[in-house]
Amino acid sequence: MRLKQFTALTTATALATMLTFQASNAQNFGAKEVPQEDYIAVAAPFGDDNYKLLILEQKSDQRACWSESGSNPVVIDPLLLDFDFTGICGRATDSNGYSIRINGQDYGQDYLLQVVERDNELVLVGTPRNNQGEKVVIGSTNGMAEGYLKIQLKPNWDFAKRTYEDKTLGHIYLAKSTAGDLPFADIRNDIYREEIATAVNMGFVSGFKEDNTFRPEAELTREQLVSIAIEALKTIPEVDVMVENQTNTAPYPDVEATRWSAGKIQWAKENEIVSGYPDGTFRPTQPVTRAELIAVENKIAQYARNQLGKTGELPSTQTAMDFSDTSDHWATNLISQMSSYCAVASPLGETGRNFAPDQPAQRNYAAAATVRMLDCVKGKETLTQTD
Repeated sequence: MRLKQFTALTTATALATMLTFQASNAQNFGAKEVPQEDYIAVAAPFGDDNYKLLILEQKSDQRACWSESGSNPVVIDPLLLDFDFTGICGRATDSNGYSIRINGQDYGQDYLLQVVERDNELVLVGTPRNNQGEKVVIGSTNGMAEGYLKIQLKPNWDFAKRTYEDKTLGHIYLAKSTAGDLPFADIRNDIYREEIATAVNMGFVSGFKEDNTFRPEAELTREQLVSIAIEALKTIPEVDVMVENQTNTAPYPDVEATRWSAGKIQWAKENEIVSGYPDGTFRPTQPVTRAELIAVENKIAQYARNQLGKTGELPSTQTAMDFSDTSDHWATNLISQMSSYCAVASPLGETGRNFAPDQPAQRNYAAAATVRMLDCVKGKETLTQTD
């Protein structure tokens, strides 16, 4: 029988209650981070209108273990049911294969993972085995449909693997830490999530108030980059950045003096952080390329170092990456230099050797590149890395 009503609890209350239990596991299990894209939680139908949790793992790229279609909810086709998935796919179907881990503690013996229906969606909850304490909401399907449905994990919940005495086990955790919560739900699966969180905490980038999202893969505009550059400089002690909120004259013909970014664009122009186009325009809403982003990161670093009394070229802190697609590009030297400067310039998606200099820069990479640049300026310039 489906559970039609489920009272959602605040994370703080649920976790506080959970952590009052003495976990019954005596073993000192640890946890290992895993690529989130290699795992999926599924509400698997069985019996009459019942569902159970199924966790699928993509162990190799020989062939896909599942496919997805639709949205709200996402319908899953577990392809591993149709072929021999040995060594390619993994699946966990009960408490022997998965459990809850919170704030570094294994609660596999204390909480049972269940999939229940609530308000026209399926919800994954942790239920106390002894009926004491509160249920913890871990994820939901965001809708109902026939078949297997993807469970979208709530912010700050991740997949992890259980470890014991430095050995990685097959057991999968649905893990959450009460410390270091991410500022936006939509960065949970982003490769740059930790650097985005750092950037937000430092205050040089923010999200969108209307829906409380960060939109990590959104393209960065030229005026947004200027704003990030200036706000980043303000986080460096002893660096003087005096920017007027308003200007009396337009810094460029297409940037009116009343525009929100006009004062910052004027400052960046005067300090040669950015420049306009040959036709005299600035094009504030035009997307920035990855090469242009790196050029500005270089300018910010040089400005900050000059303010701090440091002279000369940016020092190399590691071996520059030999990118496969920048040899004939106008920003070749800049990209190489910023690659050796705390890896400010890094491969597209942090894999392979393509930098993709002419692709639009996304907000996630812009935040990460700026965090790395600031780290270097603030004290990591003396670090060196050799092959």
